[in-house]
Amino acid sequence: MDKYDVIVIGAGPAGLLAAGRAAELGGNVLVLEKMKQPGRKLLITGKGRCNITNSAPISEFITHVYPKGRFLKNAFSQFYSKEIIGLLRKYGVDVKLERGGRYFPADNKAADVLKALLKWVEKSGVEIRCNHKVEELLIENNKIVGLRANGRTFKARHVVLATGGKSYPATGSTGDGYRLAKEAGHTLELARPALVPLETAGNMAQQLQGLNLKNVKAVVWSNHKKIGEDFGEMIFTHFGLSGPIILTLSRMVVDELQKDNKVEISIDLKPALDDQKLDKRLLRDLNEHGKKQVSNIFRSWLPASLIPVFIDLLKLDPAKPCHQVSAKERKQIRVLLKNLRFTVTKSRSFKEAIITAGGVPTNEITAKTMESKLVKGLYFAGEIIDLDAETGGYNLQIAYSTGWLAGNSSMATE
Repeated sequence: MDKYDVIVIGAGPAGLLAAGRAAELGGNVLVLEKMKQPGRKLLITGKGRCNITNSAPISEFITHVYPKGRFLKNAFSQFYSKEIIGLLRKYGVDVKLERGGRYFPADNKAADVLKALLKWVEKSGVEIRCNHKVEELLIENNKIVGLRANGRTFKARHVVLATGGKSYPATGSTGDGYRLAKEAGHTLELARPALVPLETAGNMAQQLQGLNLKNVKAVVWSNHKKIGEDFGEMIFTHFGLSGPIILTLSRMVVDELQKDNKVEISIDLKPALDDQKLDKRLLRDLNEHGKKQVSNIFRSWLPASLIPVFIDLLKLDPAKPCHQVSAKERKQIRVLLKNLRFTVTKSRSFKEAIITAGGVPTNEITAKTMESKLVKGLYFAGEIIDLDAETGGYNLQIAYSTGWLAGNSSMATE
């Protein structure tokens, strides 16, 4: 029978940080990974570039985390962006800082980040066994004593559950950890896709497929009430909307759709101009180009692929001279420039979600240690916890920090 101080379930960033830290403190540590190789999901983060972390101070960082970012204050105070960057540099990964405080590997290779973490855990003495699926946790008198994997019993004083969520299931994130947590007595917040593209009604998005808009504002409306907005970049797809600001807003959209509310997203194509300034600009342009066809003047207002969509929505004659555009028509143009609306029908599936919202509630986990409040010796790290964040390196930092703290706490109690 195999006996260990700490067994970590899952070889993603949270699991590797937990294992490496526990081994650094002298623990006999085993990592069990059900896939053929460790860290598969890490390899595809940031479109293969790996957005390692973010430069935001802790007070700002936690405002980008939902539903209870303050739960992470203790974890971040012990292991934060400076520490993960220092660890990666020690094992050969130089980093660069890009807009939005985003840190990436200098050579844009997620594989280098994974190699560095694996070097560290190997040097620390961690044993990793792949192709090992955990079937059950072994609990006696509300205390972890081990687990069963591949039909074998493994004894352990501490177990760290770092199995990830349900997003990108091909990488191994299929929700196994939720079942194990539930069997251990934990409740679960419903797992749902987050940072996920959105499908929209009609064919307007399809007509605009591939169009990338920068410096626009997207507003989410639920039952005609404004509930959120974001500014930046988005893209139209064959099914609807995607891109950074859409992914950020998708969390609230998914939650509203689950309430069966009518959800719309309006795009403000001219957020730098209020109604009055925009109207003045439209009037000026129409007057200056009075003899031109109205479809031509749209080129100074919109990307080319948007023009036929606008002309159609406005029911304008494209050959109409600019000086014949009425005040009413000008108002309709202005309103559409500030409020191009799409009805959201649903989100894309977990296969396209960058992360998972939901999981083990933070009120069932001790923030200072990441230990379960229900089962002694059971710890949680990473995406299995009911915490998710916006894009920008925030989610990976949550994984590192909670993993490190879980590994540290497991040996601190020895």
